Amino acid sequence: MPLAGHSFIVPKKEIHMVPDMAKWKRSQAYAEYIGFILTLNEAVKGKKLTSEYKVSEAVEAVLSLLNTLDRWIDETPPMDRPSRFGNKAFRTWYSKLEQEAENLVSVVIPPALSAAVPEVALYLKESVGNSTRIDYGTGHEAAFAAFLCCLCKVGVLKVDDQLAIVFQIFNRYLEVMRKLQKTYRMEPAGSQGVWGLDDFQFLPFIWGSAQLIDHPTLEPRHFVDEKVVNENHKDYIFLECIRFITEMKTGPFAEHSNQLWNISAVPAWSKVNQGLIRMYKAECLEKFPVIQHFKFGSLLPIQPTHLVPEEQRRRSEHLTTSLQ
Repeated sequence: MPLAGHSFIVPKKEIHMVPDMAKWKRSQAYAEYIGFILTLNEAVKGKKLTSEYKVSEAVEAVLSLLNTLDRWIDETPPMDRPSRFGNKAFRTWYSKLEQEAENLVSVVIPPALSAAVPEVALYLKESVGNSTRIDYGTGHEAAFAAFLCCLCKVGVLKVDDQLAIVFQIFNRYLEVMRKLQKTYRMEPAGSQGVWGLDDFQFLPFIWGSAQLIDHPTLEPRHFVDEKVVNENHKDYIFLECIRFITEMKTGPFAEHSNQLWNISAVPAWSKVNQGLIRMYKAECLEKFPVIQHFKFGSLLPIQPTHLVPEEQRRRSEHLTTSLQ
């Protein structure tokens, strides 16, 4: 997008009551966000994590930022005093991020675009969980996707970074979030228990199922097979998610992850992928408890999109050009 003379603003809440959800669904932010998710979905179709792709300096800079967050976890051990909900050391870790977020992001964004730093950094701060409740959920995950979307919109990340955005950056983000969840025993935010897809994440199941479309041997029924998961999790995000779930939960898979168990009965990965996109819209993007926390700025504005729904759908599917 042309950024000369662009006025950046620190994003703020706009969805205060349930009726405000209509504003969100008509907003430029919604169109940009879902378009970004679907563009990456197309990019990773049929590709392994271990496939070859370009890793730009900008991607390396974001990875370095995530490595810093990881190191801070090591430097902030959990407190010995047990508490019923989450470990309070998370608040110490989080306060470090709150203080340093703009410095971290200013290394990723070139000096000529320094005015964008406070706006983009806010999404990073929102992407790691809530320090009061010591919880994490799909709203925090959405903030990280918004952070990446903003980096694309200001031209830091480019179209040929798409595979690296999912396979390197988002995958590293997942590793750091899993470490946070385990280290500080974070609660799932707004968990639906066994009726939700997963306690913490959603996007890796979408992009992970896209990776497996038209796979010659692996079918959806195979992901409940421990041997298959252990042999293939380094190639496929979806299987790594399954491996993490089975590591964290005890008992039969059908009981602790009922939705995923049901998905394993779907015959083709393309159907799984389409179904998960529909489910993500319904269960995350159209749910007030999730979206009430989303923040809107100049890059992801609350202002309505001027496209009719058909144009909006087409634009969502071909947003690649606007990410250049």
